[in-house]
Amino acid sequence: MKISLGPIYYYWPKQKIIEFYNQIANSKVDIVYLGEVICSKRHELKLEDWLTITDQLTRAGKEVVLSTLTLIEAGSELKRLNRITQTNEYLIEANDFSAIGLLSKQQKPFTVGPSVNMYNAQSLNVLARQGLKRWCFPVELSHDTLADIMQGINPNLETEVFVFGKLPLAFSARCFTARAYNLDKDDCQYKCIEHDDGLLLSTKEDKSFLIMNGIQTLSSDTFNLINNLDQIKNMGVSVIRLSPESCNMEEVINIFKGVIDNTLPLTQAKSEIDSLISKRQCDGYWFEQAGMHRIELI
Repeated sequence: MKISLGPIYYYWPKQKIIEFYNQIANSKVDIVYLGEVICSKRHELKLEDWLTITDQLTRAGKEVVLSTLTLIEAGSELKRLNRITQTNEYLIEANDFSAIGLLSKQQKPFTVGPSVNMYNAQSLNVLARQGLKRWCFPVELSHDTLADIMQGINPNLETEVFVFGKLPLAFSARCFTARAYNLDKDDCQYKCIEHDDGLLLSTKEDKSFLIMNGIQTLSSDTFNLINNLDQIKNMGVSVIRLSPESCNMEEVINIFKGVIDNTLPLTQAKSEIDSLISKRQCDGYWFEQAGMHRIELI
């Protein structure tokens, strides 16, 4: 199995992003998804900057995929989407059906991210005929659902599974980070950039619950399927996806690579990941349980 690194969900300063991908260029990741997928107001990097990073990672031997916005709300965002889909050098990850429509009309190959609701083999096979090359299994579904899908899927279609990181749960037209600061969405003052890993939302009992990241809601716990990599591989999955966090990503990549290559014992890998993650971990969705539950991680 290959290891992919998903797009950065958070709003980081330009220099932090450049330094992050300098490290990733020397990492053991095979595929890197690049681009802004959350909010078009995040302007630290322009498309030209992302393409510069793309060239750097390509020279380092990585497969690079350009990711699109997940929620298109304005004509300016549609124009931006059009610019990305006009790129011929790189594969595009469509994160909503407007991107899928544009790419299929242009007869270009594409992938879809976990926010595109693909719940059965029939739907995937329709998109495969329109140019879909790889799909990412939605994070809220179980391994039983994946097993059913894999039985009827086009054999030429690559399957990717999100195995590590804060779970992308929902998107809204409302900006939750701006609201937390009593600001209008149109005058958000770019508050997201003050929170490298999003803004924690806790319950009245002071228990961590969710992460607010602009218009996106994430889990506060870190999803982790390191116990299930053999199962995932045996199901015919081609790629496992890790989602970027602000700290320790290169170490996490090395741990997953070690387990895949059988050079790092699973018990040691689990211990090393536990030492790197300060928050709780979860894996409930994989077992058709509440997402915040810990099943095999206990």
